[in-house]
Amino acid sequence: MAKYPVVVYGASGYTGMLIMDWLIDQNIPFTAVARNAKRTQEMMAQRVVRLESATYEIVEATHDVESLARAFKGAKVVCNTVGPFVNFGLTTVEATLQAGCHYLDTTGEQSFIRAARDRFGEQFRQAGLLLAPSTAYMYSFSEIAAELALETPGVDALETATLCRGPRGAGSGVTVGSTASIFEIFRHEACYLWEKKLVPHAANASYTVATPELLQPVFTIPWGGTSLPIFFQNDSRVNSCISSVGFYDNEVMKFVHAVGQKWESEYKNLSKDEQDQVVKGLVDSTTPSMPPRERTTLTRTVDTAIGRGQLAAVRATVRGVTPYISTGALQTAAVMKLLDGETAKVGFASACKAFGHRYLLGFLEQRGLASASVTAL
Repeated sequence: MAKYPVVVYGASGYTGMLIMDWLIDQNIPFTAVARNAKRTQEMMAQRVVRLESATYEIVEATHDVESLARAFKGAKVVCNTVGPFVNFGLTTVEATLQAGCHYLDTTGEQSFIRAARDRFGEQFRQAGLLLAPSTAYMYSFSEIAAELALETPGVDALETATLCRGPRGAGSGVTVGSTASIFEIFRHEACYLWEKKLVPHAANASYTVATPELLQPVFTIPWGGTSLPIFFQNDSRVNSCISSVGFYDNEVMKFVHAVGQKWESEYKNLSKDEQDQVVKGLVDSTTPSMPPRERTTLTRTVDTAIGRGQLAAVRATVRGVTPYISTGALQTAAVMKLLDGETAKVGFASACKAFGHRYLLGFLEQRGLASASVTAL
């Protein structure tokens, strides 16, 4: 049973430790839940900033509903970082509901987000609890940009691009969990929003995105569809939403796209067991590792939303730094609102809709993590 109001599940992972950094910064006590308490304590001692001033505990749990619900019980908010979410996420969502907690996570896996909404959204609403996946750099920054664009009257169509710069080389600084999540997206339908309906992307779709912040256009892919079409599907203001992701100064997205082409031609029709072996081989081949802490001089982002109406046209851009560190900040910004009982939504909702995009943007701006601009077109 959790002693403190916030649970970080997946505490020994990179993102989990960055969430703990920010909770400590805001003087919020937390319970770290993991499979191995000793290993988690060792990892936290190495990587979590200001741990010596934190109020926390570590609780061991196996990944099943009963064990997790028991570990979460007594907390108010669960921050889940354990992926691939399409494989492990629904168990955590169900355990969070049983424990009577609000749920936040860091994934952009569209298939999981749709399943969480459809299976548990109404149950969370009836319980007065928030179910807010994808509270992370991907795709909260682009959703903030989209919401800024929607402040212009008449805008009803959105196109967003998430563009990141980081270490060079395919797979540089990629963690085990994120690598597995990347390759899991090939198994699942990726959709965009068109006339209020989710429509599958063409196999191996790609785009070339030009933005004023960068000299050269950037190669992007739908990246599993992203969470934005799901978040805007039932928004009365929005008829269509198409999103893509690219890395500039890095070939990783072209590598992922090439693997996707190979998946379509060679692996798509294999049995699940055979596909499991393919995914395992792909993950092993990338030699994932715990990345070093991000540097603002190296890791930078540009998230753009183009909003169109019948006559209205606007570009909203959120420029940022250190996506992983920003993810910890966004999770903590959400936690602070939930602990105060301040949420505009319960049930399934994005962090922007639950807490307000201006609140999240202000939290990031005050900490030097993001800035935004809106330009009429």
